[in-house]
Amino acid sequence: MNKLIYRKLSLDILSFFIVASLSITLIVWVIQAVNFLDIVSEDGHSLKVYFSYTILNLPRIFSRILIFIFFISSFYIINKYEENNEILVFWTNGIKKISFINFLFRFSLIFVIIQLILSVMIVPYTQNLSRTFLKNSNIDFLPVLISEKKFIDVFKSLTIFIEKYNQNGNIEKIFINEKISQENSKIIIAEKAKILKLNEEYKIKLFNGGITNINNKNIYNINFKETEYDLSKFTTKTVTHQKIQEINSLSLLRCLSNFYLNDNDKKIDVCKNRTIKSIADETFKRFIGPLYILILSLVSSSLILKPKNNLLLNYHKFIIFLIGFLIVIMSQISFKFISQSINLDLFVISSPLILVIIYYFFLILKTKSKFKTI
Repeated sequence: MNKLIYRKLSLDILSFFIVASLSITLIVWVIQAVNFLDIVSEDGHSLKVYFSYTILNLPRIFSRILIFIFFISSFYIINKYEENNEILVFWTNGIKKISFINFLFRFSLIFVIIQLILSVMIVPYTQNLSRTFLKNSNIDFLPVLISEKKFIDVFKSLTIFIEKYNQNGNIEKIFINEKISQENSKIIIAEKAKILKLNEEYKIKLFNGGITNINNKNIYNINFKETEYDLSKFTTKTVTHQKIQEINSLSLLRCLSNFYLNDNDKKIDVCKNRTIKSIADETFKRFIGPLYILILSLVSSSLILKPKNNLLLNYHKFIIFLIGFLIVIMSQISFKFISQSINLDLFVISSPLILVIIYYFFLILKTKSKFKTI
């Protein structure tokens, strides 16, 4: 009988969690997808790249909200049981309050594992894959982005100005400014031009113009009747370098190991030009952040422990929700306390487990139960 009661509780929490998490994930995803429209409208990537990039952000969104949705789900279901007096089914069947708390704690381990899989493996992989889509994609919407009498700078180190343009790709009077280096640049002016697409790459065919090469020593000109300007060598202005959120977890652990063990012989590329603080912060968020789910399970389960003081009873639910909300915030900002001090780092890393132990002993005292392994 007890197994059936616990099964119903876990299914109720899981059902609410799935509905709430999917709803909020989709809402956040739609909002972000709108913000990502500049990938097409300003950077000229194709709709295929846009949808691939936005869809690959779903695991990251779900991972970010999971801890909060778990707390809301467990808090809501237990509160619902309390208000509908369904919680009495547990006590009338001989289930002790500490056993109820222990079950919810063990049940929360499922969400800890899910969160760890997401943050440690899936999210870095999908984020890196989405960045790869941008890095390897062409500027497929270039003809659409071109406007008359406006500077076009969708490429790095390249600015294009067009006097007249039609949708067939025909151009009248074009100005191209290419910044080759800090000291060298190239300016191309032509009376007419045409945009061509060959082998999925764009080129501009130029007619009747001149090329001016400028460096810190001299300037020289070349006139032409017809030439082609290849755009495939230029990259998009969209950020394509790998961010720390996109680095696989094993590489981050190696970076930390090299730093704390002073092992400079093993060089890891992803560690270059990154501070140890940023690497430690990201590692903490992936491996330690999910552990806060454990303390949230204990906080939400304390709804069953009503205070005897009438004043506290009126604010009992609010206080528990506030405590849980503060712990959620703590889980999101505690990584900022990570430093290069081993003692402080160890304290911050162990803080979720310290909170679990302290709060569990508090619950034991409140239920007047003997200590036993969770």
